[in-house]
Amino acid sequence: MYRVCFVCTGNICRSPMAESVFRARVERAGLDALVEVDSAGTGGWHEGDGADPRTVSVLEAAGYAQDHRARQFRSSWFSRLDLVIALDAGHLRDLRALAPTPQDAAKVRLLRSYDPAATAGQYDVPDPYYGPIDGFEECLELIEAAGPGLLDAVREAMKEHTA
Repeated sequence: MYRVCFVCTGNICRSPMAESVFRARVERAGLDALVEVDSAGTGGWHEGDGADPRTVSVLEAAGYAQDHRARQFRSSWFSRLDLVIALDAGHLRDLRALAPTPQDAAKVRLLRSYDPAATAGQYDVPDPYYGPIDGFEECLELIEAAGPGLLDAVREAMKEHTA
């Protein structure tokens, strides 16, 4: 099993959206028995809460399923994860600082680094929490754009693990 965890701040907007979108992509690719998709937040303010209603609305309108409960990312999780996907540079920094080893820190990547249309240095998925619904729609577009590249990277990593 190859394990991917998406991480944002509170695990109620960006990371659950990325989790739902990537899980659907993994299922469509027929890899759901081989790839586990999860999400968490760098903070625990929303632990146990569902996704933000605007996240749910945007996901449902786009045809994505979701059943989410917020959790806080724990350092101990690195040992069971293959890839930790940060939604912005702050998360990337925080997660790498939390990593127990340099090998664990190397597992952390920015989601938009998998989007070939993203401009170098512009890899953040903006936090839509304090804004209107169109920020959530933009968030979904950015997440979807990175999906094919991320799936290709996961496939390649899985080949290396079995080689």
